Amino acid sequence: MEISDYIIQCCEEARSAASILAKSSAEQRIKALTEIAAQLRARKDEILDQNEIDMRNAREGGLSSAMLDRLKLDDKRIELMASSVEQIANQPEIVGAIEDERIRPNGLRVARMRIPLGVIAMIYEARPNVTSDAAALCLKSANAIILKGGKEAFHSNVMIAHIIQDVLEACGLPRACATLIETTDRDAVSILIRQNQTVDLLIPRGGESLIRFISENATIPVIQHFKGVCHIFVEKTADIDKAIPILINAKCQRPGVCNAMETLLIDAGLPRVSQMRILESLAAKGVILHADSGLCRDFGIDISMVEATEEDWPKEYLSLDLAVKRVSGYNEAIEHIARYTSLHTESILTQNEDLASRFLREVNSSTVLVNASTRFADGGELGLGAEIGISTTKLHSFGPMGCQDLTTRKFVVRGSGQIRS
Repeated sequence: MEISDYIIQCCEEARSAASILAKSSAEQRIKALTEIAAQLRARKDEILDQNEIDMRNAREGGLSSAMLDRLKLDDKRIELMASSVEQIANQPEIVGAIEDERIRPNGLRVARMRIPLGVIAMIYEARPNVTSDAAALCLKSANAIILKGGKEAFHSNVMIAHIIQDVLEACGLPRACATLIETTDRDAVSILIRQNQTVDLLIPRGGESLIRFISENATIPVIQHFKGVCHIFVEKTADIDKAIPILINAKCQRPGVCNAMETLLIDAGLPRVSQMRILESLAAKGVILHADSGLCRDFGIDISMVEATEEDWPKEYLSLDLAVKRVSGYNEAIEHIARYTSLHTESILTQNEDLASRFLREVNSSTVLVNASTRFADGGELGLGAEIGISTTKLHSFGPMGCQDLTTRKFVVRGSGQIRS
């Protein structure tokens, strides 16, 4: 079969499955999700065997350490995948929920009802956990999903998708509710992103070049998330004993993910000894500090640093590299964030409640935190069970996207014979 015919067939089958899924009961979908979680655990060894094939191919292909980290599965990560599916299953039912109900002067009862979007296509790189997360979120919200993973995770994705499809079939739902595009043909993405007759929304997750290509060439609405240039501002009143663990967590726990800190802003009013402690602590963890000239001058003798250039401020390193700038205070920090933000995640570390409140109001990124690591910008950590993606554009969703973000609302109106005058 030609690749174009294959993609078109997958999309048409997903559209048919979506109409069935939209009529399914919450209980049927919960049962399927619960069994998917059980089967991910039961077939863990099969998943790990396929993942090892992907890991071996990736290492031989020279995949970066950040991508290898995203690709790798182990017992803990499979358990996280299964528990995420269970968390999604246990969330309140959103499909069919009635909101904003009111009675008009003429007696009409007007409300809005949550409904699925329909068919969602997910294009992603080297993260096999996305296969189960995305399928679970779409199943819970009664959307069909078409999954196109990167070639790096091909064997892992096929195994996970087949487990999900086996469960769907056993629960009386079409296998096409969760369709994996089972080809590594490079033309598949170009064809998929133009199926606007059958696909309602595209969600790409991957490198900036992939997302820009999809955004510029798709004929389907796209949720955009180009990169995560996440800032933390250490304000002069910050509790340094709490600040340092936050900074280390934000930068070092998983440096290759989009919610890792990429720029650190240090208040010039912070005591010099505290500035020193921050830089020393990060350097001790292997962080390469790309610091402004003032910090290099003041601390460069004792701490290894690289002098930052203009190219460092908007950069998403996805590594143990960190841009560091000393700012004159809150206003300069806000100005820097506004200039270089990717609208992903920003955090302030402070004991000044007025500044904390201002930061929450004035910084318009999709996740804004006070006295916490940027690593919390994650659907699971924010109570969504998992996320299908992170939107850094404000329509139709902003930030980590869970089940509710995969629905829209229609007006439902009940009358008793009213006619318009």
